[in-house]
Parts: sequence; C-alpha cells; structure tokens
Amino acid sequence: MKLEHIGIAVKELATSVPLFEQLLNTPCYKTEGVETEGVNTAFFQTGDSKIELLEATKDTSPIAKFIGKKGEGIHHIAFEVENIEAEMKRLQALGFELLSDAPKPGADNKRVCFLHPKSTNGVLVELCQEIR
Repeated sequence: MKLEHIGIAVKELATSVPLFEQLLNTPCYKTEGVETEGVNTAFFQTGDSKIELLEATKDTSPIAKFIGKKGEGIHHIAFEVENIEAEMKRLQALGFELLSDAPKPGADNKRVCFLHPKSTNGVLVELCQEIR
C-alpha cells in the first residue's frame, strides 16, 4: 500500500483551486465529476502523492453532509493497492467495516472502496486501484 491522495472537502472549487495552486505552487492537472457520489473533483500532484479537492454537486452527497457537520477540511486518506478485491477481503477478515461490498468507479481512473471510520479510529480510509 502507498499513500495515493488526501481528499479535502471544499465548498467551492472555483475558490479553492486557485488557493491550492498558490499554496502548492503547482497547477490543478485535472477536474472531474463523479455523478454517482455527487461531487466534482480537482487534483494536484504533490511528489508521489496527490491532493484531491471535493465539491458537492447536490445537498444529499456525502461531501455536502460532511461540510454541513464539520465544515471544510480533510475528508479522507486514500491508499493505492494492487488488488482491491483481495485487500477488501483481507481487511474485512481482520474486522474492518467496508462501506460497500464491491469496488465502485471513482475519480482519476480508479476503482474505490471506503472503510467505515468507526473501524479506523475515526479516519475515513479509501482503497483505490488504477483501472487498467
């Protein structure tokens, strides 16, 4: 496993993208909508890892709910895995709670699965695998 990205919930990409371009001294290399999750995303490369900004596109999206409860800020940490199904089975056998039974399509050409924060000391963890 390696750190793939850190997801940050933001109210507006229009405001946050320029801020992070200045902060990280690098341009946003990709924006993408993930309709199934109700989000628009923006990505920044930072060495071997990335920063993903997430903006809600509907009031019922997980990001809108997160911002409503906690405000803008770090939403999740994502780890890249070689075989997402095998990693899901391994972690579930160890007692970790998965938020889905199968990987789902995610942003940036990835298949993803989230682990429930109550089984990871309050941290929302994402597993992701590049679609090949």
